[in-house]
Amino acid sequence: MTTAGMGLLSELGYAYEPANPLQRGVQAIVSSRVGAALFSRTLHPMDKLAFRLSNGKATVASILGGVPVIMLTTTGRRSGRLRTMPLLGIPVGEDVAVIGTRFGRQSTPAWVYNLETDPSAQVTYRDRTVEVTARRADQAEFEAAFDMAATVYPGYGRYRDRITSRDIRVFVLEVPRVDG
Repeated sequence: MTTAGMGLLSELGYAYEPANPLQRGVQAIVSSRVGAALFSRTLHPMDKLAFRLSNGKATVASILGGVPVIMLTTTGRRSGRLRTMPLLGIPVGEDVAVIGTRFGRQSTPAWVYNLETDPSAQVTYRDRTVEVTARRADQAEFEAAFDMAATVYPGYGRYRDRITSRDIRVFVLEVPRVDG
């Protein structure tokens, strides 16, 4: 049972260390147009495999890029099946935000539509899994998420500049509060 007043960061034991110089170099490659095109197709399956093989301790993106990856499990809006996607978890207050940039591509990621249909989800970080409720970030949270995202992974600024044909959705993932 969740303790009233505890945020998602505490529940997950979430920790973020700034990337080292080598990891920042990898981030620059991944956020380039060519890197984003390549990694948008290959990184998620590799991250899922690395996460499974390491018993939840690491992903390719966390090792090579030094970024804090969470596993977000949503319910497919059409299939009704559970769908798990590795995403960068961006700390916003005591909660975690996820940003629907899809590596700067013009199409909206499927997980965004899943959360819009059913905001109940699960977040796994390392060896902890927490039930969450997603809600669309307000304007202040949207800007705060992008500001923090730029320090975690500078590619977000490039992705934001590239996306011109759609709105980028940002969701705040919260632990449901227990009253009383």
